[in-house]
Amino acid sequence: MRTLEKGSPKLLNAWAFYDWANSVYALVISSSIFPLYYGALFRIKGIEEITVFNQSVRSESLISYTTAIGFIIIAIISPLLSGIADYLGNKKFFLKFFCYMGSISCMLLYFFSLDTIVLGLFIYMLALIGFWGSLVFYNSYLPDIAYVEQQDRISAKGFGMGYIGSVVLLILNLIMVMSVPDEEKTQMMRYSFVLVGLWWIGFSQYTYYYLPNGKNSNKLHRNTFFNGFRELLKVWQQLKEIRPLKRYLGAFFVYSMAVQTVMIIAAYFGEKEVEWGGDGERTQGLIVSILLIQLIAVLGAWLTSKASKTFGNIITLIGINFLWILICAYAYFVVTPSDFYIAAASVGLVMGGIQSLSRSTYSKLIPEDTADTTSFFSFYDVAEKIGIVIGMFIYGYVTDITGKAQNAILFLILFFIVGLILLTRIPKK
Repeated sequence: MRTLEKGSPKLLNAWAFYDWANSVYALVISSSIFPLYYGALFRIKGIEEITVFNQSVRSESLISYTTAIGFIIIAIISPLLSGIADYLGNKKFFLKFFCYMGSISCMLLYFFSLDTIVLGLFIYMLALIGFWGSLVFYNSYLPDIAYVEQQDRISAKGFGMGYIGSVVLLILNLIMVMSVPDEEKTQMMRYSFVLVGLWWIGFSQYTYYYLPNGKNSNKLHRNTFFNGFRELLKVWQQLKEIRPLKRYLGAFFVYSMAVQTVMIIAAYFGEKEVEWGGDGERTQGLIVSILLIQLIAVLGAWLTSKASKTFGNIITLIGINFLWILICAYAYFVVTPSDFYIAAASVGLVMGGIQSLSRSTYSKLIPEDTADTTSFFSFYDVAEKIGIVIGMFIYGYVTDITGKAQNAILFLILFFIVGLILLTRIPKK
């Protein structure tokens, strides 16, 4: 490990490179190959429901509820671990721990099958917890390694590197899957899960080499375990004195609920609701759609960074939320592959921008003299995770009640409208 000064280009690039390492989970496991693999297992057996704990559950509801449970766990353990990390000064240890847990779980998805569905879903959940758990500590490094005027740019660069790196691996996976007969495609998909784990572990080592450790001489004791919740309570008390940050968090909680839900269910929606014509067309079409999202997202993150410099962060976020409203309204009418491609391209344009700018806006609003930035980012992440849980349960419930996933996406428009209104209450600078 080398010690580099705050703001050092090498340190900033090393931090951003973790996006290159871990974003393959978000693209391959969360957004493309695993949803295809999951849906293929049910189609091969000719079923739409499966019995879990003596209850018959639809395939899309099962994965939605499993995802929601995973985020509930993240929301609970993040404050505990961030409190320990703040006290001991070892956020780097926890970043590594969740990285390794997530990447190894991705590799174990090679064994996912309907015959051992409960074990498979548990491993899927561990991969999810590993990815999102590591982001708590990764995001908290941003104000530690970058000055305020650098944060928008390096945050956007991180997302951009993540999109490019994950696309590289997804193209390799696409070549693997499409180069074999239909009966061998699921086997190639299983190999792709192993590649995700190896990619994530391997490339993250560059980040670990340069990130500061910060470990101190404090000793772990019983009270330390609850420091995280105490710190969250302190953050909540501080928010009363920092009105712009408090109002921003309220807006972020609402619109992020919709953004993250759309991003998580997009592949499952496309796999089930779009009329692809056949399995081969479905596999190729969905992967091409995800690639389209990722490539355009790089442009979206760059354009958003430029727009924030011209119009300010809050005005730019208001504009992006308005675009999300239009996209969700359009998604209600998506039926054909062409419709889905247009929706995917539109999502890509706003997806990268809203994630990148939301993270850097929050970082800017944290008081500059704050030492325990991990607690502030833990609060941010807990708000995001609780929002995802609510969004996923609403998506599953509305889909089950109405029998149409488009109705659930249309319902998410309400969250974007409320989020947009709440953003207008924040000072524009």
